[in-house]
Amino acid sequence: MTNLKIEKDIVIKRMEGIEGEVASLKELGKKSLAEFQDGDSWKLAQFHLHRALEGVFNIGSHILSRIPGATATQYKEIAQKLGENGIVPKDFANQRLVEMAKYRNRLIHFYAQVTSEELYEIIQKDLGDFDIFLTSVKEVLENPQKFGLEIE
Repeated sequence: MTNLKIEKDIVIKRMEGIEGEVASLKELGKKSLAEFQDGDSWKLAQFHLHRALEGVFNIGSHILSRIPGATATQYKEIAQKLGENGIVPKDFANQRLVEMAKYRNRLIHFYAQVTSEELYEIIQKDLGDFDIFLTSVKEVLENPQKFGLEIE
């Protein structure tokens, strides 16, 4: 049986989607907290953050599905397996990426409890996590053999 190859075009399109969502979040982050809370800015931030996080875990799942025995169905498990398989740094996976998985679930299942203050803090302090993830994925796309993978 032949291993599945990473569909580079799909991964790149999702990466571009994440970059676009992060750019939108950065724009919202230029506002003061008071401006952010006034109107729909913080609701837009939920939308953009959710889409960026979905992109991360869609890419993660896609890559893991190409590694024999590495498939995962839960977001936290995707984060951990990306670290276990060297796709992202293990410490980053077990700490930051797991937190991203938890926050994705919070946005989806406990959205009514999400506050404008916590979203604003994430935008101000944590968007660099997306850069770490995207840099790791770029390395996989540029050197798939290093990870025992192939590109379609």
